[in-house]
Amino acid sequence: MGLKMANVISDETIEYVGILAKLELSGQEKEAAKKSMGEMLDYIDKLNELDTSDVEPMSHVFPVQNVFREDVVSNGDGSGSTLQNAPGAREDMFVVPRTFD
Repeated sequence: MGLKMANVISDETIEYVGILAKLELSGQEKEAAKKSMGEMLDYIDKLNELDTSDVEPMSHVFPVQNVFREDVVSNGDGSGSTLQNAPGAREDMFVVPRTFD
């Protein structure tokens, strides 16, 4: 990746992360994880070198606008037309045969 390994991750750190993540890592996997974590931290150090003083903080890449609106029913629930198809209806409910004695 071309980044220097200034951030050395200790065996104890890898053990602790493994415990937190409930992972059982082999010796080879631990070494690979140490290398990957070190590279990530080196990359973060590289990003920290950037001058961001003129960059406005943001939470989203694209502008976000408030989309709240009044909660008004515009099309109804269609219960009237649904009940027209029922074999029997009473007080806005389906009437069905009794299923128990």
